[in-house]
Amino acid sequence: MNEHPIEGLMKTAMQNIKEMVDVNTILGDPVETPDGNVIVPISKVTFGFAAGGSEFDTNQPKPKEKEKDRATQEAEANAFPFGGGSGAGITIHPVAFLVVGKDQTKLLPVESNVLIDRLLDTAPQLLDKIQSMLNSSRNQPEVH
Repeated sequence: MNEHPIEGLMKTAMQNIKEMVDVNTILGDPVETPDGNVIVPISKVTFGFAAGGSEFDTNQPKPKEKEKDRATQEAEANAFPFGGGSGAGITIHPVAFLVVGKDQTKLLPVESNVLIDRLLDTAPQLLDKIQSMLNSSRNQPEVH
C-alpha cells in the first residue's frame, strides 16, 4: 500500500524537530571563567507540533489514457487530490545558571524573587550563628 501524503509531511516535520533538539538545548555549553568557576546555562524548552490535511473530490471526469492496466485506472479513479501542511514551533526560555566553583555550587535563577533566594541560601549559616550565640550566653556565668 502506498504511503499517504500526510505521513511524509509528519516524517519531515519530526525529523527537523529531532535535529533541533539535543541535550545542549536545555543544558547549554559550559563556560569556564578566569577564576576557575564553570557556568552552565539552563533553559526551559517548549515544543509544539501540528499537521493536517484533506483530500478533495474534484467531480471532474478523468481523461482516458491508453495502455494503463485496470488496477492503475481504479486506483487513480479512487484517489483524490491531497492538500495539507504541517508546522512546528519552539520556545527557549533561560531559567538559571549553574555556577560550579572549587568550594561551592550555586544555582542562580534568571527570574525570581532574589531576596527570598538569598534568604534560603543564607538560612543555614544564620541558624548556626544564632545557635552559637545562644550556647555562648548559656555558658557564661550570670553577673549580679
